[in-house]
Amino acid sequence: MLKKLLKLASIIMMLSALWGGASAFAQSQAIFGKVVDAEGQALIGAAVLVSGTNNGATTDLDGNFNLRVAPGTVLEVSCIGYVARRVNAADGMVITLQEDAEMLEETVVIGYGVQRKKLVTGSTVNVSGEQLAATRAVDAFGALQSQAAGVNILQNSGQPGESYKVTIRGMGTKGSNTPLYVVDGVPGASITALSTNDIESIDVLKDAASSAIYGARASNGVILVTTKKGKAGKVQVTFDGYYGWQNPNTNGVTPLNAKQYMEINDKAYEIQGASTYDWASLIPKQYAQIMDGTWNGTNWLEETIIHNAPIHDESINITGGSDISRFAVGFSNFGQTGTIGYPATPQYDRNTFRLNSDYTLIRKNNRDILKLGENITFTTTNKKGISIG
Repeated sequence: MLKKLLKLASIIMMLSALWGGASAFAQSQAIFGKVVDAEGQALIGAAVLVSGTNNGATTDLDGNFNLRVAPGTVLEVSCIGYVARRVNAADGMVITLQEDAEMLEETVVIGYGVQRKKLVTGSTVNVSGEQLAATRAVDAFGALQSQAAGVNILQNSGQPGESYKVTIRGMGTKGSNTPLYVVDGVPGASITALSTNDIESIDVLKDAASSAIYGARASNGVILVTTKKGKAGKVQVTFDGYYGWQNPNTNGVTPLNAKQYMEINDKAYEIQGASTYDWASLIPKQYAQIMDGTWNGTNWLEETIIHNAPIHDESINITGGSDISRFAVGFSNFGQTGTIGYPATPQYDRNTFRLNSDYTLIRKNNRDILKLGENITFTTTNKKGISIG
């Protein structure tokens, strides 16, 4: 009798569970909705999820979505660039999302200042001072060579202190294709004298949209350089330096020795049908030494190489300030010896002193009304070398 009662109870429980599931399914309903922005424009690709589940849908080209939910369901609605919302599900609902101010207010450098990222359609490249300093390059141009996509930077030669040819996205004008350089807001300034440790960041404005403020001067692009500035807080002193040696890589190139040189000359004249040199009468002493192998001539490539040519760079920066005054002082010394050119050994030395500061003279309601400051850079260079080309 007890077994029959237990069996009957289990059948009743199974039927109850099935009825409850059927009731829940019967209570769920299909709803239609739309997701728009604050101006009523449809948002494409917005995600609409039933809170706490993976059940959801994505809005179509018109911002519409269809979803089957139970009464009282809470929906989580989100879209890139907009603040997510939680709303109660209802058929025919229109859900409005607000722009995410923090995301859309991200700024990029443009012209003399900054602009909201969502408004900038031009192409820009930003390279931080840390990236530049890590390359251990001689100057800013050398550091940019491996950091700025779309910027072609070629040095005229490998001689120390040589200038660079810079083109942004190819040749834009006939004649000179040099971009406009702007250092701390001053157009036409030079950046070759700056140490990479003096630079806070470099921004490359590649097209007309991002560099329009400079007009015709920006037809070949703009390179904006921002040097390091003082910051409110304790005085900070930083030192960076290195010392090294350089040796040229000749890639296994070996000049002809004296005997090989004579043979090549003789062969060239034979091919032309001309008489060859009488080496024995022209250089009797050297000819005898060449023939018996006691002298092989002079390796002029080896004679011109400077082995273990030194290179060094030292820089010190001091920054500090308060809420009303800030300063930055920097000094750098760079020296490089060339690896080819002995005895006219190429040499390049550069000393740079930089000072900038600003002072708030009048402030009201935490706003600067009148500020005074200066930006001074003093550079001395000493360069000597050999003819190239």
